Amino acid sequence: MSLLRRTVPRAGKAGSPRTVLVVMCAGYFLVLLDVTIVNVALPRIGSGLGADVSGLQWVVDGYALALASLMLTAGTLGDLHGHKRIVLIGLVVFGAGSLACGLAPGVAVLVAARVVQGVGAALLLPGTLAIISDAFPEGAGQAKAIGVWAGIGSLALPAGPLLGGALVDGFGWRSIFLLNVPIVLPALVWAGAVVRESREPRARSLDLPGLLAGSLLLLATTFAFIQAGRSGAGSAAVVATAVVALAALVALVLVERHRGDRAMLPLGLFRRPGFAVANTAAGTMNLCTLGTLFVLMLFLQSLQHRAPLEAGLAIVPLFAPLAVLAPFGGRLTSRIGARLPAGAGLLLAAAGLALLTRVTPASGYGALLPAFLLWGVGLGLLTPAVVAAAIAAVPGERSGLASAINNTARQAGGAIGIAVAGAIAGRPGSGAHFVHGFHTVALGSALLYVAAAVLALRLLPGDLLPPETLTRRTRRRRAGSRTDK
Repeated sequence: MSLLRRTVPRAGKAGSPRTVLVVMCAGYFLVLLDVTIVNVALPRIGSGLGADVSGLQWVVDGYALALASLMLTAGTLGDLHGHKRIVLIGLVVFGAGSLACGLAPGVAVLVAARVVQGVGAALLLPGTLAIISDAFPEGAGQAKAIGVWAGIGSLALPAGPLLGGALVDGFGWRSIFLLNVPIVLPALVWAGAVVRESREPRARSLDLPGLLAGSLLLLATTFAFIQAGRSGAGSAAVVATAVVALAALVALVLVERHRGDRAMLPLGLFRRPGFAVANTAAGTMNLCTLGTLFVLMLFLQSLQHRAPLEAGLAIVPLFAPLAVLAPFGGRLTSRIGARLPAGAGLLLAAAGLALLTRVTPASGYGALLPAFLLWGVGLGLLTPAVVAAAIAAVPGERSGLASAINNTARQAGGAIGIAVAGAIAGRPGSGAHFVHGFHTVALGSALLYVAAAVLALRLLPGDLLPPETLTRRTRRRRAGSRTDK
């Protein structure tokens, strides 16, 4: 998938590059907004539809699983059939899913509609960057445009809880989904008018066996954890689903190894330590962040009895540093490499999560704020570092694929994290048991961050030179050592 490479345009009129940038950023903003906006509405959804914790987990994970499963395939579809076409389809599907979510009569329909939303988001997200790359010429203009695109995405994360809290307080939980419809409709018309079609003539064929095996692996793993929280880890359903997940993992490895470079997920890339560690850190980041956030929002509203808007305002210091520090973190990473920013970010985030283990239902906001700030600053340093490290670990012609795999690792980690955290914490109504589970989730997340920091500090490169450059430098260094001897 060639998200960052120049695509070949088809004949047709196009709007100005800035207009194209605005439309694509709007679509990207909606995709990331729906990653966080739903969390603040979960208690109201639960009471309104009679959903238990496992139902709420599926409300969040239905979207995340579809997004994680289809993102790599959606990029290839754009390469083959035209990115404009796939983005327009994605907007239609996302808008239809949003409308169905807002009208859902029960939790089962809501979960199904969230899956539809996730499919639309997966079709939409890769194409936005490909279209922006095509609209702007190579060089500084393209780099600035991609920076704007990334910045808009960063703003969506703090906007989600804040906007969601205001909407839920003022208009009810359905409004967070219905809001998308009047935004999608003009974006659809506008994109159809101003975006020029483009495709990648050397695109790889679709890897349907890899898609099916990978999707089954994510679905079975998530189901096993959610079901474990409901019926116990030793239940027959959990054991059977764990077996299915293991079989899907074996099938995925065999299928992708057989397809080699034509695979949706080329396994050879993971033999590069920098690439493997960068994606492990990215997956761990979302696993711990979105998993802890799921339990945190239930804690703030169900046990501390904060209104949705108050809860959304409370966690702004968690996501605001990500939006503010991401550009600084990117510049820092480009100067000193990914190793130190990633390691420092993971350790700061671990410190913030560890502070949450001291929070009780009676704690004031002063006990929460330091935890949120440390956690948020850590994410602000970590996010650009792991993306840059993943891209730098592969040859330049595979940078688009590396970026897509890194994004997929984050979404998959988030889906599994929500399942694990909900299974550990249990029902908010259980009182002390839920608080203990919340502390366990926070502490476990902190420990995972520390483990990821150790890997990052040991195995990520100290600079971001491409692999072929590093190889030449290593050969010269060894030749010099032999000469000295």
